[in-house]
This record gives sequence, structure tokens and C-alpha cells, in this order.
Amino acid sequence: MSFCSFFGGEGDLLEDLGAHPRGAGASISALTSPSAPGIYVCAQCGYELFSSRSKYAHSSPWPAFTETIHADSVAKHPEHNQPGALKVSCGRCGNGLGHEFLNDGPKRGQSRF
Repeated sequence: MSFCSFFGGEGDLLEDLGAHPRGAGASISALTSPSAPGIYVCAQCGYELFSSRSKYAHSSPWPAFTETIHADSVAKHPEHNQPGALKVSCGRCGNGLGHEFLNDGPKRGQSRF
């Protein structure tokens, strides 16, 4: 599974948590600092995935988003061993991004990417 890669300190956090080392198998990159307004893109092909406007704080150490930028930003596939979750990949190149957790967003009925 791929995890996120960012410019700045969050990459260090991901490495400390046992995730892929910075730059190895990264799924998305921030075009700006992770805390600054900006666009998150696929690390493999550069396609726009998420906006910082849809990012929110979640109890997991990974970035959490409520929605994608474009309707085709991601492709979703059933996660057979994890009800309530979908496998998510880049809508352009198929790079694995993680999961969409249904009804686990900050508001009732919202999903978490």
C-alpha cells in the first residue's frame, strides 16, 4: 500500500510511523506546504486529486479529505475484506492512493479519503 508524501515535516512523521520512506511509493504530493492552501496531486502522474479546502483533522496520522477536485480524480473499487471502505486509485494513471471510508467524514453522511 502506498502512503502520502509531502514537502516538509509531515514526511518525517510518516517515516517515523513505519510508512514508506520519503519518496518511495508515495501516492500524493502537496504543491505547497501541507498546512498552506493548495492542491494535492498524484505523485506518479501529477493529476489533481484533492484541495486543501477539503482537508480536515482526523484521528489517523494520514491526511483526510471529504471530496475530490474532479469527478474523475479517483477511481473506486470494492474492498471485499473491509465493509464500509473502497480502494481508491488515481483516476488518470491508477496509482494506489488508499481508501475511501464511507460515512466516516466530519459530518453525517460524508466519506473520508
